[in-house]
Amino acid sequence: MQPADKMRKAIRFTIWPILCLLALPLRAADVTVFAAASLTDSLKAIAANYEKASGDKIVFNFGASSTLARQIEAGAPVDIFFSADEAQMNELAARSLIDSTTRKDRLGNSLVVVVPKDSPWRIKSPADLANAAVKRIALADPRAVPAGVYARMWLARLQLWTAVEPKVIGTENVRAALAAAASGNVDAAIVYKTDAAISKKVKIAFEVPAADGPDIRYPMALVKGAPRPEAAKKFLDYLSSAAAGQVFTQYGFRLRP
Repeated sequence: MQPADKMRKAIRFTIWPILCLLALPLRAADVTVFAAASLTDSLKAIAANYEKASGDKIVFNFGASSTLARQIEAGAPVDIFFSADEAQMNELAARSLIDSTTRKDRLGNSLVVVVPKDSPWRIKSPADLANAAVKRIALADPRAVPAGVYARMWLARLQLWTAVEPKVIGTENVRAALAAAASGNVDAAIVYKTDAAISKKVKIAFEVPAADGPDIRYPMALVKGAPRPEAAKKFLDYLSSAAAGQVFTQYGFRLRP
């Protein structure tokens, strides 16, 4: 073999592995999103569409917004926080734990009273919750979890909280309150309208009119020190898109301007 041929062969064997590496797709980013439990179904559907288009992986941690906020305060590695109320987001903002320039109120929701599907109870007004025959009412923890806090505010405004409070069975989050009603372990539960829509084991007994209920807002924002800030910002932008908005609407949420 001539020296020139040996040189060409050596170059070919040197460049080939590099070309193979360049041909491989770049490793997708894992974007971690802490989101309110009531967003579970809609966000999973949105993420499935986004992952196909972007190649990134969206990793969710769903739970009570108050619990998620405490985890962020404790230093959990999070890219995006999507809360079911402003109080939790405000607390993180006060501690400079979110990028306030990315904060946006994305969604609205409303409260409903649900009962087990085969329940004989006919709750036609909030006052019926104070009826002695209704003994157990499930709420997400009314001291801290947004859905429960909203329900307590609503009942307090109607001067019914004092009568209802002894009946309250506090749950970890709104989905747990929904499950309690679905299983028949309680006579009724107060949950988001969007949660009631996903269960075939409960029925809506009373829907809180928008004018009477609390102003339910779902803010989202990038978390300070996000492990994947660029990829996270792209997904945050996608959550504001018309495509994501269509999915949120399908699951019963109201889009905020």
